[in-house]
Amino acid sequence: MMSVRRVMSRLLLSAPRTSYRALCTATDTTSAKPVSNPQLEQQKAFLASVVETLPNAITAARIQGGNAPSGGEMVLEVPSNVTVPVLRFLKLHSSSQFKCFIQATAVDYPELKERFRVVYSLLSTRFNARIRVQTYVDEVTPVESATKVFKGADWFEREVWDMYGVFFHSHPDLRRILTDYGFEGHPQRKDFPLSGYVEVRYDDAEKRVVQEPVEIAQEYRSFDYSTPWEVFPEGTRPKDAVQLEQSEKKPE
Repeated sequence: MMSVRRVMSRLLLSAPRTSYRALCTATDTTSAKPVSNPQLEQQKAFLASVVETLPNAITAARIQGGNAPSGGEMVLEVPSNVTVPVLRFLKLHSSSQFKCFIQATAVDYPELKERFRVVYSLLSTRFNARIRVQTYVDEVTPVESATKVFKGADWFEREVWDMYGVFFHSHPDLRRILTDYGFEGHPQRKDFPLSGYVEVRYDDAEKRVVQEPVEIAQEYRSFDYSTPWEVFPEGTRPKDAVQLEQSEKKPE
């Protein structure tokens, strides 16, 4: 049987490369005159081959910051159910070699139906290139864990779960990593209150740290309106104050 790498290589070499321009575009068009950029052309050709090889797995492909001398950053948008196969393809294929896992993160867009954008950043030291693979999910749609392909995605996915509530199925140890035990909610969501739900303080009577529900109402405070600037009369005297001579008497 032929290996997966050999099959992908043959598909890549035999795929047509003429229908990708509607899907693969450079987003940075600030320069007035088009300048030939070999690095950018190579990135476009690579994205074209990926789109033609995986037509059912790529929903959008673009290059951000394409006017830079070193080209831009390639971005692939994929459905949530094919994230792991696309990551495996980018890692194992001979023309990509994205074997360095940089990070996994998420962004919250509450106004969208699929409010969470999950982003994987990869690096290819072989070709000195970076690429982002991103997908969109809602609160109840799980994403397959990338730990099957990249072991380094373990704690990043735990952080995304802790901060945003995106569930990664098949994760070996999906626990909270930043918040405390028993924490409710996900702090990085846009609808999470800034004050949170509980506050932590040290109780001197019990000699331990306690958690209490957040209360908006405050207890009575004794306000002291004295200010250290009052020791400088020049700074507190009104500008239109009348200066009296020593011999003059203050008017009654």
